[in-house]
Amino acid sequence: MVTADEDDALYVLTAVLLTPAQFPSVLGDDYPEACSVLGLEPFAEGYGLVLGQDGAGARWTVATEDVTLVACAVAAWDCGMEYDLSPDERSVSAVLPGWPLAVAVAAPGVPAPHDPPPEPGTEGEWKVLAPPDTREWGPAQRRMGADEIALQWAAWRERIDDAAVFSDAGAEAGAGAGAPLPAGDADGPPGPAASPVQRVMREMRAYLDDPPPPGRVRSAFASGDARTLRCDGPGWSMVARTDDIAFLLLDDEPGEVVPVGRGPGLPTLLSALDGIAVRPAA
Repeated sequence: MVTADEDDALYVLTAVLLTPAQFPSVLGDDYPEACSVLGLEPFAEGYGLVLGQDGAGARWTVATEDVTLVACAVAAWDCGMEYDLSPDERSVSAVLPGWPLAVAVAAPGVPAPHDPPPEPGTEGEWKVLAPPDTREWGPAQRRMGADEIALQWAAWRERIDDAAVFSDAGAEAGAGAGAPLPAGDADGPPGPAASPVQRVMREMRAYLDDPPPPGRVRSAFASGDARTLRCDGPGWSMVARTDDIAFLLLDDEPGEVVPVGRGPGLPTLLSALDGIAVRPAA
């Protein structure tokens, strides 16, 4: 529970980090955009988001500045351990109605999750958070697809024929690519780089000269000395490993995943992007 007062208690269901290096990408292409969805200032230190229900079953999201506490709770839960997540009220930046993310569980002993009614005097300003609509292909679903590839890298990598992927696809440095590989289809014949791929490569290279908002380029641990890179931009998301290939998802190509081979320039580009990427705290 977030508070000891039974009337105001929040029964915690889950929590996530909202920092430049780690944020729910379904909310935006970068950290400031994700913060704006919640009406929060994009402070460099970030926030922890605690999602739960009150005693009446209403959905609430608590934004706390105690990022370390939330990180410890998430790490403990990931290991199957119990952790009492109770942020100090002095660390709370905002208490927001609703949930910005889908939550599959509910608190026992209270009514089913529902949106809280407007507080008196706030009817015209009352805005309840809700998860982005992912029923149709769009930015939110595209970013969720990139998240899934990052989590299941080995499975996606096994779908690609090295001999095809690592061939030079053309003059655009770093844009060696296979043809779009439909999501859920294990086969995809190689082909020349499509112009959307070249456009994305140019936009990523532009990040090196004009750094994007925090969170658009993120670097996370991978096996060995490699890093997993995540880059987002207007209408596209990329997941790559610095020692391997990249995958692109595009708003303009619903449900498809485009493998991008290393070619002559991709390794250098990925290394440079890793140099400007934000990283999770050790």
